[in-house]
Amino acid sequence: MYAVIATGGKQYRVSEGDIIRVEKLGVEAGDSVVFDKVLMVADGDDISIGAPYIEGGNVSATVQSNGRGKKVEIVKFRRRKHHRKQMGHRQSYTEVEITGISLGGSGKSAISESAPEAASESAIPASDPQSADESR
Repeated sequence: MYAVIATGGKQYRVSEGDIIRVEKLGVEAGDSVVFDKVLMVADGDDISIGAPYIEGGNVSATVQSNGRGKKVEIVKFRRRKHHRKQMGHRQSYTEVEITGISLGGSGKSAISESAPEAASESAIPASDPQSADESR
């Protein structure tokens, strides 16, 4: 079983027992945290996809540590201009261990319920002259 979660502006594919580094969360080591922005949960052939998030779905995790990544060195150099600029950056992170994935609701896909409606709305009839002009 795995899930796709969104945190810190990024998306992560996680399963139970995984240890991942996410953007700094501001919680102490040993605390538990819950990610409620779950985009997808897959359990074998049973796949649930949110629109955009699965309602009631969450992923629980325990914070292992907080730290800072390796230094990224930035060098700006202009030849023959007596100009050289050096900078560095270390990104803060929180290391978490995934302890559980919960679907929450009925376990049905949020997309499959609205798929017939969405398909009929997005279909553009070929006889519509306005849509034919826009596509050119």
